[in-house]
Amino acid sequence: MKDLNKFNIVHKPIISEKSMSAAEAASIYTFEVAPEAKKADIKGAVEELFNVKVAAVRIINVKGKPRRLRMQKGHTRNWKKALVQLSSGRIDLI
Repeated sequence: MKDLNKFNIVHKPIISEKSMSAAEAASIYTFEVAPEAKKADIKGAVEELFNVKVAAVRIINVKGKPRRLRMQKGHTRNWKKALVQLSSGRIDLI
């Protein structure tokens, strides 16, 4: 198991129309996180990195989609998504 610290738990924010509307309406921010990270790890990392107070964390394991390149079959990678709801503070993603 990899050494988890606050810098390698949260990989990147997910910037989409749906995630940005959730951030504006309900203070829910979406991040791609390390596959072995737990809810408590994600909560601590987001609080330290962005200096905010986290109310709740929901995680989703996203399965890779099947893809094909000419005669070879494969799939995209599996990854973990975290929906982080803030109780106080704001994160500027853009």
